[in-house]
Amino acid sequence: MKLICAGRNYAEHIEELKNNRPESPVLFIKPDSAILPKEQDFFIPEFSNDIHYEVELLIRIVKVGKHISEAFAPRYYNEVSLGIDFTARDLQDKLKAKGLPWEKAKGFDGAAVIGKWVSKDEFADLGNLSFTLEKNGEVVQRGNTAQMLWNTDQLIAYASTFFTLKKGDILFTGTPAGVGKVAPNDYLSGKLEGQTMFSLNVR
Repeated sequence: MKLICAGRNYAEHIEELKNNRPESPVLFIKPDSAILPKEQDFFIPEFSNDIHYEVELLIRIVKVGKHISEAFAPRYYNEVSLGIDFTARDLQDKLKAKGLPWEKAKGFDGAAVIGKWVSKDEFADLGNLSFTLEKNGEVVQRGNTAQMLWNTDQLIAYASTFFTLKKGDILFTGTPAGVGKVAPNDYLSGKLEGQTMFSLNVR
């Protein structure tokens, strides 16, 4: 399975990182080895001094698809979750400045936190889901899927023109504004529509 991630999908996050607004979805892939095992703490890697949290809505693909139309995209996922796309920002900035790929800054071991999965039928409108990330009890990120530049169905359709989607693949849909640095002993907790989806310690 693979983790397909959408970057620059919230306007305010684009502005806070001083990036250009894309004309089409920005996609990158994390390897499955990036998934942080359940109930395990996140350990800051030695190669970075600036690891950032990025909370995101996740969807899990349930069947194989290629060139999926937006209208049929909802048939390819039944559950949603919340997770973190950890990013080595200092390493990413250095690589971007040289015009180099930045998978090392996104795909390192433990860089993908995946919360519990819940049926999408629990929610009246997937296009209007509120979520938050708390750090040490304080809300540091707050987003709503209505703020996405491209919604989940559009992302599925777009991604499937390049990559065959397979059962078990996970789509990270982008992060809202408010990303920031983690430090040892931080405690992170993500909530979707008020329901806690994950919590973890930083070491």
